[in-house]
Amino acid sequence: MKKNCLLLLIAILALSCKQGGRQGGTDDGKPVITVTIEPLRYFTEAIAGDRFTVTSMVPKGSSPETYDPTPQQLIDLAKSKAYFRIGYIGFEQTWMDKLTDNAPHLQFFDMSQGVDLIYDDTHVHQHAAHGALSGEESPSADEKHQSANEEHLSAIGVEPHIWNSTENAQIIAGNIVDALCTLDQENKDLYMARYDTLCRRIEHTDRLIRQQLSAPGADRAFMIYHPALSYFARDYGLHQIPIEAGGKEPSPAHLRELINTCKDEKVHIIFVQPEFDRRNAEIIARQTGTQVVGINPLAYDWEEEMLNTAKALNPSFP
Repeated sequence: MKKNCLLLLIAILALSCKQGGRQGGTDDGKPVITVTIEPLRYFTEAIAGDRFTVTSMVPKGSSPETYDPTPQQLIDLAKSKAYFRIGYIGFEQTWMDKLTDNAPHLQFFDMSQGVDLIYDDTHVHQHAAHGALSGEESPSADEKHQSANEEHLSAIGVEPHIWNSTENAQIIAGNIVDALCTLDQENKDLYMARYDTLCRRIEHTDRLIRQQLSAPGADRAFMIYHPALSYFARDYGLHQIPIEAGGKEPSPAHLRELINTCKDEKVHIIFVQPEFDRRNAEIIARQTGTQVVGINPLAYDWEEEMLNTAKALNPSFP
């Protein structure tokens, strides 16, 4: 927490020293939208076209569950006109209040609005009560109420990887086009046309995945290190078996249980994301004859990643 506050204070001081800075735009005059993760940048750029510059807060190869922004990123955020959050990812749970309080000109939009959320106990994020950066002032009654609500949501635990779903992707796209039309009403027709094109691509991706997973030989269960495919599994009636236990590496006893589950469920594939250690997955694979497959749900090319995931579950399908 002290590290987060220090970063924010450094950014504020640096920003206050900059003269002639522009809010809401870059040097080329384009307004800027900041998003949390690369898949959200993909959707946003697909609809916004060249009307906005879109930047991601969580860079390639970093975990959005634990990422802390650099002071330079916090300074650059002042150039943004709006911030699109994906919903409940760890970075947002920790940082969103600070970003909101210290960038008052920014408009914030939640892309998870309307999504049928999955609640579990594997994505519980704890964060401190909202208050003054100096720690000298007590939070107001409204702030205490807001903090209590946030802690309640954190205690429930929302599965945050909503973008790994074609059904949710349609909802996210709808939220993006609504936000863009709010920000730039003059180009509403352009955004609506590009939104329609994106929706057709999402529908096409969904059809290809359903063909893949309904064909003979398709797996109905898979193992994964970090449970990032909960919504994907729900969409297509699959069983996701996470290796992580409450966000921690499995104990030896739990590892033995996973090996038995892998055999019982006739699992053939263990997915591992690049930001996580492969050792436990490889131990299970050696004991069960399964294959460890690398995936990257945080990649920019959402369609390619979704199709690659489905292909791994039925590699014999043409």
